[in-house]
Amino acid sequence: MRNNNRRKNIDNKPKIEYTNIFKVKKSDELLTFLLEKLNTSRNNVKNLLSNHQVLVNGSVVSQYNFSLAKEDEVKISKHPITDNPRGQRTKPKRLPKIDIIYEDDDFFAINKPAGLLSVESDKDNESAFSYVLAYMQQESKTNRPFVIHRIDKETSGVLVFAKSPVIQSKLRLNWNDFVETREYFAVVKGKLPKKSDTIICNLLEDENNMVYVSNKDGQKSITHYEVLNEKNGLSLLRVLIDTGRKNQIRVVLNHLGNPICGDDKYDERGQFKRLMLHASKLSFKHPFKDDMITIQSRIPGTFTSLFQK
Repeated sequence: MRNNNRRKNIDNKPKIEYTNIFKVKKSDELLTFLLEKLNTSRNNVKNLLSNHQVLVNGSVVSQYNFSLAKEDEVKISKHPITDNPRGQRTKPKRLPKIDIIYEDDDFFAINKPAGLLSVESDKDNESAFSYVLAYMQQESKTNRPFVIHRIDKETSGVLVFAKSPVIQSKLRLNWNDFVETREYFAVVKGKLPKKSDTIICNLLEDENNMVYVSNKDGQKSITHYEVLNEKNGLSLLRVLIDTGRKNQIRVVLNHLGNPICGDDKYDERGQFKRLMLHASKLSFKHPFKDDMITIQSRIPGTFTSLFQK
């Protein structure tokens, strides 16, 4: 559940000004990358790092040999990043508790809470990536997570990171070929027209970042649902998707006339304090082994309690 007081404090922070923003096109070390992009001396780059002016995916990074991966975003802050507006150094933040649900030599997965971005945005630099990075670097400063996939900020559940750029690159190149199961649970308004169905439609995003069902243009989406329970004008659904389009489940169910409860982007929040959508299971093939990786997160009690007698 989102902590509203905590959110207000974050939103009131001084806005960071950036002198440069770069998108990484191939794996590299941070120092090498910055020397090429900034066309300056090694000492100047090392000063930027030691002064906490370099951010990778929204997190401050100071080690020169930090591994970069394709599609990482590197930003150079105009001023040192501190926790107070006067620029004085403060004690490091206490590491937030993260719900680790899976870890092996190659992957790290958390149960992401609703209200937390997978990776930082221009408007919000708090993210699951930054928390996992801080956790992994407690063991070694060269450790880092590599983004494989994302789930919406408002959605809770399984979020997986790779531990190496080689695995990340292989998976992201053909993600749909490696994924076997993407399972969600959703609480929606009303009763569905059928107890189970498969919805195939095209989704298109407009200039306001709103996604809608299009009769002609857009990306093909495939969504399966099954009604598990109904009560008091609400329905509990198990949803499987074959395609991972932006806001796919939210848009498709809203198009059917059964918006997800708490969705203030495509409907209205109403009595719900969060989007009632949870990523419960992700199964995918290991890119270099015969193993099938299956990671699960239990459906929140706030979902099931709505349908108890």
